[in-house]
Amino acid sequence: MNEPAGSHAIDHGAGGLGAETLAALRSVPILSSLDECGLQILDGASEKWLESGDFLLHQGDAAREFWILLEGSIRISYPTIEGSEHVAYVMEPGASFGEVPILASIPAPANLRAAEPCHLVMLTEDHFWSLMTQCPGVRKAVLGNMAMRLSKVQQATFQQEKMAALGTFAAGLMHELNNPGAAARRASTQLRENLLRMHRLTAKFARNSLTEDQKQCMYELQDFALTSHPTLAMNSLEQADAEDALAEWMESAEIEDAWKLAPTLVSIGIDSHHLDCARQSFSGEVFSDAINWLEALVSSMQLVGTIEESIGRVTELVGAVKSYAYEGRGATQSLDINRSILATLIIVGHKLREKELTVEKNLAKDLPVLTTDCQGINQIWTNLLDNAIDAAPQGGRIGLKTWAEENNGAQDLCILVSDNGTGIPLESQPRIFDPFYTTKSVGIGTGLGLGIVHRIVEQFGGTIRFTSMPGDTEFVVRLPNRTTQP
Repeated sequence: MNEPAGSHAIDHGAGGLGAETLAALRSVPILSSLDECGLQILDGASEKWLESGDFLLHQGDAAREFWILLEGSIRISYPTIEGSEHVAYVMEPGASFGEVPILASIPAPANLRAAEPCHLVMLTEDHFWSLMTQCPGVRKAVLGNMAMRLSKVQQATFQQEKMAALGTFAAGLMHELNNPGAAARRASTQLRENLLRMHRLTAKFARNSLTEDQKQCMYELQDFALTSHPTLAMNSLEQADAEDALAEWMESAEIEDAWKLAPTLVSIGIDSHHLDCARQSFSGEVFSDAINWLEALVSSMQLVGTIEESIGRVTELVGAVKSYAYEGRGATQSLDINRSILATLIIVGHKLREKELTVEKNLAKDLPVLTTDCQGINQIWTNLLDNAIDAAPQGGRIGLKTWAEENNGAQDLCILVSDNGTGIPLESQPRIFDPFYTTKSVGIGTGLGLGIVHRIVEQFGGTIRFTSMPGDTEFVVRLPNRTTQP
Protein backbone atom coordinates (compact mmCIF):
# COMPACT_ATOMS: atom_id res chain seq x y z
CA MET A 1 0.00 0.00 0.00
CA ASN A 2 1.22 3.54 -0.73
CA GLU A 3 -0.40 4.99 2.42
CA PRO A 4 1.01 4.63 5.91
CA ALA A 5 -0.41 1.83 8.05
CA GLY A 6 -3.33 2.79 10.24
CA SER A 7 -4.84 5.33 7.84
CA HIS A 8 -8.62 5.04 7.69
CA ALA A 9 -10.79 5.74 4.60
CA ILE A 10 -8.38 8.39 3.34
CA ASP A 11 -9.24 10.47 0.27
CA HIS A 12 -6.75 12.32 -1.87
CA GLY A 13 -8.58 14.88 -3.96
CA ALA A 14 -8.04 15.67 -7.61
CA GLY A 15 -4.86 17.35 -8.53
CA GLY A 16 -2.93 14.69 -10.32
CA LEU A 17 -2.24 11.02 -9.81
CA GLY A 18 1.24 9.86 -8.98
CA ALA A 19 3.41 8.15 -11.60
CA GLU A 20 3.17 4.87 -9.67
CA THR A 21 -0.63 5.04 -9.63
CA LEU A 22 -0.78 5.90 -13.34
CA ALA A 23 1.50 2.96 -14.10
CA ALA A 24 -0.78 0.68 -12.07
CA LEU A 25 -3.83 1.95 -14.01
CA ARG A 26 -2.23 0.95 -17.30
CA SER A 27 -2.43 -2.69 -16.20
CA VAL A 28 -6.19 -2.55 -15.50
CA PRO A 29 -7.97 -4.65 -18.22
CA ILE A 30 -10.59 -2.09 -19.25
CA LEU A 31 -7.91 0.61 -19.61
CA SER A 32 -5.54 -1.40 -21.78
CA SER A 33 -6.56 0.54 -24.89
CA LEU A 34 -6.04 4.00 -23.38
CA ASP A 35 -3.97 6.53 -25.29
CA GLU A 36 -2.38 9.68 -23.89
CA CYS A 37 -5.72 11.53 -24.16
CA GLY A 38 -7.34 8.95 -21.95
CA LEU A 39 -4.53 9.13 -19.44
CA GLN A 40 -5.06 12.89 -19.17
CA ILE A 41 -8.70 12.23 -18.19
CA LEU A 42 -7.53 9.79 -15.53
CA ASP A 43 -5.14 12.39 -14.20
CA GLY A 44 -8.21 14.28 -12.93
CA ALA A 45 -9.21 11.31 -10.76
CA SER A 46 -8.69 10.97 -7.02
CA GLU A 47 -7.44 8.18 -4.78
CA LYS A 48 -9.00 6.51 -1.77
CA TRP A 49 -7.62 4.12 0.85
CA LEU A 50 -9.79 1.82 2.98
CA GLU A 51 -8.93 -0.29 5.98
CA SER A 52 -10.29 -3.84 6.34
CA GLY A 53 -13.99 -3.68 7.23
CA ASP A 54 -14.55 -0.12 5.95
CA PHE A 55 -17.69 0.42 3.88
CA LEU A 56 -17.23 2.03 0.49
CA LEU A 57 -21.00 2.08 -0.20
CA HIS A 58 -24.13 0.90 1.54
CA GLN A 59 -27.06 -0.61 -0.36
CA GLY A 60 -29.38 2.23 -1.35
CA ASP A 61 -26.72 4.98 -1.27
CA ALA A 62 -26.73 7.50 -4.10
CA ALA A 63 -23.75 6.21 -6.10
CA ARG A 64 -22.38 8.50 -8.82
CA GLU A 65 -18.69 7.55 -8.95
CA PHE A 66 -16.74 5.08 -11.04
CA TRP A 67 -14.14 3.06 -9.14
CA ILE A 68 -11.01 1.14 -10.09
CA LEU A 69 -9.52 -1.23 -7.51
CA LEU A 70 -5.72 -1.25 -7.59
CA GLU A 71 -4.91 -3.15 -4.37
CA GLY A 72 -6.85 -5.25 -1.87
CA SER A 73 -10.28 -6.79 -2.31
CA ILE A 74 -13.90 -5.57 -1.99
CA ARG A 75 -16.81 -7.73 -0.85
CA ILE A 76 -20.19 -7.27 -2.57
CA SER A 77 -22.89 -8.32 -0.14
CA TYR A 78 -26.63 -8.10 0.44
CA PRO A 79 -28.29 -7.66 3.85
CA THR A 80 -30.45 -10.60 4.90
CA ILE A 81 -33.73 -10.50 6.81
CA GLU A 82 -31.89 -11.89 9.85
CA GLY A 83 -29.69 -8.79 9.94
CA SER A 84 -26.52 -10.46 8.65
CA GLU A 85 -24.87 -10.09 5.24
CA HIS A 86 -24.77 -12.53 2.33
CA VAL A 87 -21.52 -12.17 0.38
CA ALA A 88 -22.28 -12.57 -3.31
CA TYR A 89 -18.90 -11.80 -4.83
CA VAL A 90 -15.37 -10.58 -4.00
CA MET A 91 -13.65 -8.15 -6.37
CA GLU A 92 -9.92 -8.47 -6.83
CA PRO A 93 -7.27 -5.92 -7.97
CA GLY A 94 -7.89 -4.72 -11.53
CA ALA A 95 -11.68 -4.72 -11.14
CA SER A 96 -13.70 -1.64 -12.10
CA PHE A 97 -17.23 -0.92 -10.89
CA GLY A 98 -19.84 1.78 -10.37
CA GLU A 99 -21.07 2.01 -13.96
CA VAL A 100 -24.42 0.34 -13.23
CA PRO A 101 -25.79 3.04 -10.84
CA ILE A 102 -24.55 5.79 -13.18
CA LEU A 103 -25.87 4.33 -16.44
CA ALA A 104 -29.11 2.89 -14.99
CA SER A 105 -29.77 5.83 -12.61
CA ILE A 106 -30.29 3.59 -9.61
CA PRO A 107 -28.90 3.64 -6.06
CA ALA A 108 -26.12 1.28 -5.01
CA PRO A 109 -27.68 -2.19 -5.38
CA ALA A 110 -25.47 -3.82 -2.72
CA ASN A 111 -23.07 -3.19 0.14
CA LEU A 112 -19.43 -2.70 -0.88
CA ARG A 113 -16.98 -3.31 1.96
CA ALA A 114 -13.21 -3.73 2.14
CA ALA A 115 -12.20 -7.31 2.83
CA GLU A 116 -8.61 -6.14 3.37
CA PRO A 117 -6.78 -2.81 3.08
CA CYS A 118 -7.63 -1.31 -0.32
CA HIS A 119 -6.27 1.31 -2.68
CA LEU A 120 -8.81 2.68 -5.18
CA VAL A 121 -8.99 5.33 -7.87
CA MET A 122 -12.27 7.26 -8.13
CA LEU A 123 -13.63 9.09 -11.19
CA THR A 124 -16.47 11.56 -10.78
CA GLU A 125 -19.53 11.19 -12.99
CA ASP A 126 -18.21 13.94 -15.31
CA HIS A 127 -14.83 12.23 -15.63
CA PHE A 128 -16.58 8.92 -16.27
CA TRP A 129 -18.63 10.37 -19.14
CA SER A 130 -15.53 12.01 -20.61
CA LEU A 131 -13.77 8.64 -20.56
CA MET A 132 -16.80 6.92 -22.15
CA THR A 133 -17.13 9.58 -24.84
CA GLN A 134 -13.48 9.89 -25.86
CA CYS A 135 -12.22 6.31 -25.45
CA PRO A 136 -14.16 3.75 -27.57
CA GLY A 137 -12.20 0.77 -26.21
CA VAL A 138 -13.02 1.69 -22.62
CA ARG A 139 -16.65 2.35 -23.56
CA LYS A 140 -17.03 -1.10 -25.07
CA ALA A 141 -15.47 -2.82 -22.04
CA VAL A 142 -17.54 -0.82 -19.53
CA LEU A 143 -20.82 -1.46 -21.38
CA GLY A 144 -20.04 -5.17 -21.53
CA ASN A 145 -19.45 -5.25 -17.78
CA MET A 146 -22.58 -3.17 -17.21
CA ALA A 147 -24.86 -5.52 -19.17
CA MET A 148 -23.59 -8.53 -17.24
CA ARG A 149 -23.85 -6.83 -13.84
CA LEU A 150 -27.26 -5.29 -14.44
CA SER A 151 -28.63 -8.71 -15.30
CA LYS A 152 -27.20 -10.10 -12.05
CA VAL A 153 -28.56 -7.13 -10.06
CA GLN A 154 -32.07 -7.67 -11.46
CA GLN A 155 -31.97 -11.38 -10.68
CA ALA A 156 -30.60 -10.78 -7.19
CA THR A 157 -33.11 -8.05 -6.28
CA PHE A 158 -35.99 -10.07 -7.71
CA GLN A 159 -35.04 -13.14 -5.68
CA GLN A 160 -34.21 -11.00 -2.63
CA GLU A 161 -37.68 -9.44 -2.71
CA LYS A 162 -39.32 -12.87 -2.98
CA MET A 163 -37.34 -14.22 -0.06
CA ALA A 164 -37.84 -11.06 1.98
CA ALA A 165 -41.59 -11.32 1.43
CA LEU A 166 -41.59 -14.98 2.43
CA GLY A 167 -39.54 -14.14 5.51
CA THR A 168 -41.95 -11.36 6.44
CA PHE A 169 -44.91 -13.69 6.10
CA ALA A 170 -43.21 -16.70 7.75
CA ALA A 171 -44.74 -16.10 11.18
CA GLY A 172 -48.14 -15.64 9.62
CA LEU A 173 -47.76 -18.78 7.55
CA MET A 174 -46.93 -20.77 10.67
CA HIS A 175 -50.10 -19.40 12.21
CA GLU A 176 -52.01 -20.39 9.08
CA LEU A 177 -50.56 -23.90 9.27
CA ASN A 178 -51.94 -24.21 12.81
CA ASN A 179 -55.34 -22.84 11.83
CA PRO A 180 -56.60 -25.85 9.82
CA GLY A 181 -56.49 -28.19 12.82
CA ALA A 182 -58.37 -25.70 14.99
CA ALA A 183 -60.89 -25.10 12.18
CA ALA A 184 -61.46 -28.85 11.78
CA ARG A 185 -62.00 -29.26 15.52
CA ARG A 186 -64.50 -26.40 15.63
CA ALA A 187 -66.31 -27.74 12.56
CA SER A 188 -66.55 -31.27 13.98
CA THR A 189 -67.96 -29.92 17.26
CA GLN A 190 -70.57 -27.87 15.44
CA LEU A 191 -71.35 -30.79 13.15
CA ARG A 192 -72.07 -32.96 16.18
CA GLU A 193 -74.44 -30.26 17.50
CA ASN A 194 -76.17 -30.06 14.12
CA LEU A 195 -76.66 -33.84 14.01
CA LEU A 196 -78.19 -33.80 17.50
CA ARG A 197 -80.46 -30.91 16.49
CA MET A 198 -81.55 -32.76 13.35
CA HIS A 199 -82.20 -35.89 15.43
CA ARG A 200 -84.47 -33.96 17.81
CA LEU A 201 -86.36 -32.31 14.95
CA THR A 202 -86.72 -35.64 13.08
CA ALA A 203 -88.15 -37.20 16.25
CA LYS A 204 -90.74 -34.39 16.38
CA PHE A 205 -91.67 -35.00 12.75
CA ALA A 206 -92.03 -38.73 13.48
CA ARG A 207 -94.60 -38.00 16.18
CA ASN A 208 -96.68 -36.05 13.66
CA SER A 209 -98.04 -37.73 10.59
CA LEU A 210 -96.78 -35.78 7.55
CA THR A 211 -98.99 -35.48 4.49
CA GLU A 212 -97.72 -36.46 1.05
CA ASP A 213 -97.41 -32.77 0.12
CA GLN A 214 -95.32 -32.12 3.22
CA LYS A 215 -93.10 -35.15 2.53
CA GLN A 216 -92.61 -34.07 -1.09
CA CYS A 217 -91.76 -30.50 -0.02
CA MET A 218 -89.22 -31.74 2.52
CA TYR A 219 -87.72 -34.11 -0.04
CA GLU A 220 -87.29 -31.31 -2.61
CA LEU A 221 -85.66 -29.00 -0.07
CA GLN A 222 -83.39 -31.82 1.12
CA ASP A 223 -82.47 -32.68 -2.46
CA PHE A 224 -81.61 -29.02 -3.13
CA ALA A 225 -79.46 -28.84 0.00
CA LEU A 226 -77.61 -32.09 -0.74
CA THR A 227 -76.93 -31.17 -4.37
CA SER A 228 -73.47 -29.67 -4.76
CA HIS A 229 -73.91 -25.92 -4.31
CA PRO A 230 -70.62 -24.05 -3.93
CA THR A 231 -70.77 -20.99 -1.72
CA LEU A 232 -71.94 -18.11 -3.89
CA ALA A 233 -69.26 -15.49 -4.66
CA MET A 234 -71.46 -12.51 -3.89
CA ASN A 235 -70.19 -9.03 -3.24
CA SER A 236 -70.45 -7.84 0.36
CA LEU A 237 -73.45 -5.55 -0.29
CA GLU A 238 -75.33 -8.17 -2.31
CA GLN A 239 -74.87 -10.78 0.40
CA ALA A 240 -76.00 -8.44 3.17
CA ASP A 241 -79.13 -7.43 1.22
CA ALA A 242 -80.04 -11.06 0.48
CA GLU A 243 -79.61 -12.08 4.13
CA ASP A 244 -81.71 -9.17 5.36
CA ALA A 245 -84.50 -9.90 2.89
CA LEU A 246 -84.70 -13.62 3.78
CA ALA A 247 -84.44 -12.98 7.53
CA GLU A 248 -87.31 -10.47 7.40
CA TRP A 249 -89.45 -12.91 5.38
CA MET A 250 -88.78 -15.78 7.83
CA GLU A 251 -89.39 -13.54 10.85
CA SER A 252 -92.76 -12.53 9.43
CA ALA A 253 -93.50 -16.27 9.12
CA GLU A 254 -92.63 -16.68 12.83
CA ILE A 255 -89.60 -18.91 12.21
CA GLU A 256 -87.44 -19.30 15.31
CA ASP A 257 -83.90 -17.82 15.04
CA ALA A 258 -84.70 -16.32 11.59
CA TRP A 259 -81.68 -13.95 11.61
CA LYS A 260 -79.35 -16.77 12.66
CA LEU A 261 -80.59 -19.12 9.92
CA ALA A 262 -80.61 -16.64 7.01
CA PRO A 263 -76.82 -16.44 6.26
CA THR A 264 -76.48 -20.22 5.92
CA LEU A 265 -79.48 -20.55 3.60
CA VAL A 266 -78.48 -17.54 1.47
CA SER A 267 -74.97 -18.97 1.04
CA ILE A 268 -76.31 -21.74 -1.23
CA GLY A 269 -78.79 -19.52 -3.06
CA ILE A 270 -81.99 -20.16 -1.09
CA ASP A 271 -84.45 -17.25 -0.98
CA SER A 272 -88.10 -16.86 0.03
CA HIS A 273 -89.34 -18.35 -3.26
CA HIS A 274 -87.62 -21.66 -2.48
CA LEU A 275 -89.39 -21.79 0.90
CA ASP A 276 -92.88 -21.00 -0.40
CA CYS A 277 -93.79 -24.70 -0.67
CA ALA A 278 -92.87 -25.26 2.96
CA ARG A 279 -94.88 -22.24 4.08
CA GLN A 280 -97.92 -23.54 2.22
CA SER A 281 -97.47 -27.14 3.35
CA PHE A 282 -96.59 -26.55 7.02
CA SER A 283 -98.15 -24.33 9.61
CA GLY A 284 -97.09 -22.77 12.88
CA GLU A 285 -94.38 -24.47 14.89
CA VAL A 286 -94.00 -27.31 12.38
CA PHE A 287 -93.00 -24.81 9.67
CA SER A 288 -90.32 -23.32 11.97
CA ASP A 289 -89.02 -26.82 12.76
CA ALA A 290 -88.87 -27.69 9.05
CA ILE A 291 -86.75 -24.60 8.22
CA ASN A 292 -84.49 -25.20 11.24
CA TRP A 293 -83.99 -28.80 10.09
CA LEU A 294 -83.16 -27.56 6.57
CA GLU A 295 -80.64 -25.05 7.92
CA ALA A 296 -79.00 -27.77 10.06
CA LEU A 297 -78.68 -29.97 6.96
CA VAL A 298 -77.16 -27.16 4.84
CA SER A 299 -74.82 -26.19 7.69
CA SER A 300 -73.74 -29.81 8.14
CA MET A 301 -72.87 -30.15 4.48
CA GLN A 302 -70.81 -26.96 4.68
CA LEU A 303 -69.07 -28.17 7.84
CA VAL A 304 -68.10 -31.40 6.08
CA GLY A 305 -66.58 -29.21 3.36
CA THR A 306 -64.76 -27.18 6.01
CA ILE A 307 -63.26 -30.31 7.50
CA GLU A 308 -62.19 -31.54 4.07
CA GLU A 309 -60.69 -28.15 3.28
CA SER A 310 -58.89 -27.98 6.63
CA ILE A 311 -57.33 -31.38 6.11
CA GLY A 312 -55.97 -30.28 2.74
CA ARG A 313 -54.99 -26.77 3.79
CA VAL A 314 -51.54 -27.64 5.14
CA THR A 315 -50.57 -29.25 1.85
CA GLU A 316 -51.99 -26.27 -0.04
CA LEU A 317 -50.05 -23.77 2.06
CA VAL A 318 -46.81 -25.68 1.64
CA GLY A 319 -47.54 -25.86 -2.08
CA ALA A 320 -48.29 -22.12 -2.15
CA VAL A 321 -44.93 -21.31 -0.58
CA LYS A 322 -43.16 -23.62 -3.01
CA SER A 323 -45.05 -22.11 -5.94
CA TYR A 324 -44.28 -18.60 -4.70
CA ALA A 325 -40.58 -19.33 -4.49
CA TYR A 326 -40.32 -21.13 -7.83
CA GLU A 327 -43.29 -19.73 -9.78
CA GLY A 328 -42.95 -18.78 -13.41
CA ARG A 329 -39.79 -20.61 -14.43
CA GLY A 330 -40.30 -20.69 -18.16
CA ALA A 331 -43.62 -22.50 -18.41
CA THR A 332 -46.67 -20.95 -20.07
CA GLN A 333 -49.57 -21.11 -17.66
CA SER A 334 -53.27 -20.32 -17.50
CA LEU A 335 -53.93 -18.22 -14.43
CA ASP A 336 -57.26 -17.49 -12.76
CA ILE A 337 -56.61 -13.95 -11.46
CA ASN A 338 -59.44 -14.12 -8.92
CA ARG A 339 -58.17 -17.39 -7.43
CA SER A 340 -54.60 -16.06 -7.37
CA ILE A 341 -55.72 -12.96 -5.45
CA LEU A 342 -57.80 -15.02 -2.99
CA ALA A 343 -54.80 -17.32 -2.40
CA THR A 344 -52.65 -14.26 -1.69
CA LEU A 345 -55.25 -13.10 0.84
CA ILE A 346 -54.61 -16.37 2.71
CA ILE A 347 -50.87 -15.64 2.84
CA VAL A 348 -51.41 -12.11 4.20
CA GLY A 349 -54.42 -13.16 6.31
CA HIS A 350 -52.59 -12.83 9.62
CA LYS A 351 -51.76 -9.17 8.90
CA LEU A 352 -55.38 -8.46 8.00
CA ARG A 353 -56.56 -9.94 11.29
CA GLU A 354 -53.90 -8.15 13.35
CA LYS A 355 -55.13 -4.78 12.07
CA GLU A 356 -58.80 -5.83 12.04
CA LEU A 357 -59.13 -4.77 8.41
CA THR A 358 -62.25 -5.24 6.30
CA VAL A 359 -61.63 -6.56 2.79
CA GLU A 360 -64.26 -5.41 0.30
CA LYS A 361 -64.11 -7.75 -2.71
CA ASN A 362 -65.73 -7.01 -6.05
CA LEU A 363 -64.29 -9.76 -8.25
CA ALA A 364 -65.75 -10.17 -11.72
CA LYS A 365 -67.48 -13.55 -11.97
CA ASP A 366 -66.83 -13.86 -15.72
CA LEU A 367 -63.19 -12.72 -15.68
CA PRO A 368 -61.27 -14.51 -18.47
CA VAL A 369 -58.35 -16.78 -17.65
CA LEU A 370 -54.98 -15.08 -18.14
CA THR A 371 -52.54 -16.90 -20.41
CA THR A 372 -48.98 -15.94 -19.52
CA ASP A 373 -45.36 -17.02 -19.46
CA CYS A 374 -44.38 -13.99 -17.37
CA GLN A 375 -42.56 -14.55 -14.08
CA GLY A 376 -43.70 -13.16 -10.76
CA ILE A 377 -47.39 -12.44 -11.44
CA ASN A 378 -48.35 -13.39 -7.86
CA GLN A 379 -45.80 -10.90 -6.50
CA ILE A 380 -47.94 -8.10 -7.94
CA TRP A 381 -50.85 -8.88 -5.61
CA THR A 382 -48.54 -9.74 -2.71
CA ASN A 383 -46.72 -6.39 -2.77
CA LEU A 384 -49.77 -4.24 -3.51
CA LEU A 385 -51.78 -5.92 -0.75
CA ASP A 386 -48.88 -5.77 1.70
CA ASN A 387 -48.45 -2.04 1.06
CA ALA A 388 -52.21 -1.43 1.37
CA ILE A 389 -52.31 -3.32 4.69
CA ASP A 390 -49.38 -1.30 6.06
CA ALA A 391 -50.99 1.96 4.92
CA ALA A 392 -54.52 1.26 6.20
CA PRO A 393 -55.40 2.40 9.73
CA GLN A 394 -56.41 -0.03 12.49
CA GLY A 395 -59.90 -1.27 11.66
CA GLY A 396 -59.60 0.24 8.16
CA ARG A 397 -60.60 -0.96 4.72
CA ILE A 398 -58.88 -2.74 1.83
CA GLY A 399 -60.62 -2.80 -1.56
CA LEU A 400 -60.15 -5.41 -4.30
CA LYS A 401 -61.78 -5.27 -7.72
CA THR A 402 -61.24 -7.14 -10.99
CA TRP A 403 -62.78 -6.58 -14.41
CA ALA A 404 -62.05 -6.97 -18.14
CA GLU A 405 -61.96 -4.18 -20.72
CA GLU A 406 -61.78 -4.23 -24.51
CA ASN A 407 -58.63 -2.64 -25.89
CA ASN A 408 -58.19 -2.38 -29.68
CA GLY A 409 -59.86 -5.71 -30.31
CA ALA A 410 -58.01 -7.45 -27.47
CA GLN A 411 -58.83 -7.74 -23.79
CA ASP A 412 -57.13 -6.15 -20.82
CA LEU A 413 -57.56 -7.71 -17.38
CA CYS A 414 -57.75 -4.97 -14.74
CA ILE A 415 -57.01 -5.31 -11.03
CA LEU A 416 -57.61 -2.54 -8.48
CA VAL A 417 -56.18 -2.52 -4.95
CA SER A 418 -57.20 0.33 -2.66
CA ASP A 419 -56.90 1.41 0.98
CA ASN A 420 -58.20 4.21 3.16
CA GLY A 421 -54.87 5.15 4.71
CA THR A 422 -53.20 8.53 4.93
CA GLY A 423 -52.15 8.45 1.28
CA ILE A 424 -48.79 8.83 -0.45
CA PRO A 425 -47.15 12.24 0.16
CA LEU A 426 -47.27 14.39 -2.97
CA GLU A 427 -43.50 14.87 -2.99
CA SER A 428 -42.97 11.08 -2.89
CA GLN A 429 -45.38 10.15 -5.68
CA PRO A 430 -42.97 10.65 -8.62
CA ARG A 431 -40.46 8.22 -7.03
CA ILE A 432 -42.55 5.38 -5.60
CA PHE A 433 -41.61 2.99 -8.41
CA ASP A 434 -37.88 3.72 -8.04
CA PRO A 435 -35.87 0.76 -6.69
CA PHE A 436 -35.03 1.04 -2.98
CA TYR A 437 -37.28 4.08 -2.48
CA THR A 438 -39.72 3.71 0.41
CA THR A 439 -41.97 5.96 2.49
CA LYS A 440 -42.16 3.39 5.30
CA SER A 441 -40.25 3.68 8.55
CA VAL A 442 -36.70 2.36 8.83
CA GLY A 443 -36.73 -1.41 9.29
CA ILE A 444 -40.22 -1.84 7.81
CA GLY A 445 -39.85 -1.18 4.09
CA THR A 446 -37.10 -2.32 1.73
CA GLY A 447 -38.17 -0.08 -1.14
CA LEU A 448 -38.06 -3.12 -3.42
CA GLY A 449 -41.78 -3.94 -3.57
CA LEU A 450 -43.27 -1.37 -5.95
CA GLY A 451 -40.12 -1.32 -8.08
CA ILE A 452 -40.45 -5.08 -8.55
CA VAL A 453 -44.20 -4.73 -9.28
CA HIS A 454 -43.50 -2.06 -11.90
CA ARG A 455 -40.85 -4.20 -13.57
CA ILE A 456 -43.08 -7.31 -13.69
CA VAL A 457 -46.03 -5.36 -15.10
CA GLU A 458 -43.86 -3.73 -17.77
CA GLN A 459 -42.22 -7.07 -18.62
CA PHE A 460 -45.71 -8.39 -19.28
CA GLY A 461 -46.56 -5.42 -21.50
CA GLY A 462 -49.05 -3.98 -19.03
CA THR A 463 -49.36 -0.74 -17.12
CA ILE A 464 -49.73 0.28 -13.46
CA ARG A 465 -51.25 3.61 -12.45
CA PHE A 466 -52.18 5.08 -9.09
CA THR A 467 -54.09 7.93 -7.51
CA SER A 468 -53.61 8.92 -3.89
CA MET A 469 -55.10 11.37 -1.45
CA PRO A 470 -55.74 11.13 2.29
CA GLY A 471 -58.28 8.39 2.88
CA ASP A 472 -58.20 6.98 -0.65
CA THR A 473 -55.26 5.40 -2.47
CA GLU A 474 -55.86 3.22 -5.54
CA PHE A 475 -53.46 1.18 -7.68
CA VAL A 476 -54.79 -0.14 -10.99
CA VAL A 477 -52.88 -2.84 -12.91
CA ARG A 478 -53.82 -3.55 -16.53
CA LEU A 479 -52.51 -6.78 -18.07
CA PRO A 480 -53.03 -7.57 -21.77
CA ASN A 481 -54.52 -11.03 -22.20
CA ARG A 482 -52.97 -12.53 -25.28
CA THR A 483 -51.68 -15.99 -26.13
CA THR A 484 -48.20 -14.83 -27.18
CA GLN A 485 -46.51 -12.64 -24.62
CA PRO A 486 -44.08 -9.86 -25.59
